[in-house]
Amino acid sequence: MDEDLPVGEPVDARLARPPQRRALEGRFVRVRPLDPEADADALWDVSHDGSAQADRLWTYMYDPFADRAAMRAWLDGCAASSDPLFMTVEPRGGGPVGMAAFMNIVPEHRRLEIGHIWYAPSAQRTEANTEAAYLMIREAFDGLGNRRVEWKCDALNERSRAAALRLGFTFEGVFRKHMIVRRRNRDSAWFSLLDTEWPAARDALEGWLHADPGRRPPLVALRGDAD
Repeated sequence: MDEDLPVGEPVDARLARPPQRRALEGRFVRVRPLDPEADADALWDVSHDGSAQADRLWTYMYDPFADRAAMRAWLDGCAASSDPLFMTVEPRGGGPVGMAAFMNIVPEHRRLEIGHIWYAPSAQRTEANTEAAYLMIREAFDGLGNRRVEWKCDALNERSRAAALRLGFTFEGVFRKHMIVRRRNRDSAWFSLLDTEWPAARDALEGWLHADPGRRPPLVALRGDAD
């Protein structure tokens, strides 16, 4: 054994727990397992209202759905998956406004990714997307015992990149020619948040979410290490 070679520090090697199909309750939103029977019509309505904003939802993600039946068929497939584990986001007292997923779940290395995130135009730039991400990250660290949460997006998606930094993620670099999405090249920007960084990010997010909305300052980047 080459004892003089550098090695990583010892870590707790117990498995993280996989995400469960259960609701995550917040002050403004509820993040719950996708239910196509209950959610399909509402998700279609909020994401296909004919506005330019709605059309832009899919720019960096999927081909637009041709009709309700096509979206319902996709949602049925999503609901049958455990990785990604798709969740519906709904405001308190309202119907679904978007989706997100736990994905790339690797319990033996205690990491997962939060992705497949989209919101109706009405929910963008509100507490809904910030609190939904907070609830899922909190579950990943505090509930499931992960030590790393990942965020990946098209490197050209400036809004997603800015959101990652506001939530406390650190930019790690760009994977070139990483994917083909909608018959176009996608370079992917990678971000991570570690268990050692989570307490400070959690405090900042909870302070913002519990502040008086009328006096709440913008949630600026919690990490300063953008590219």
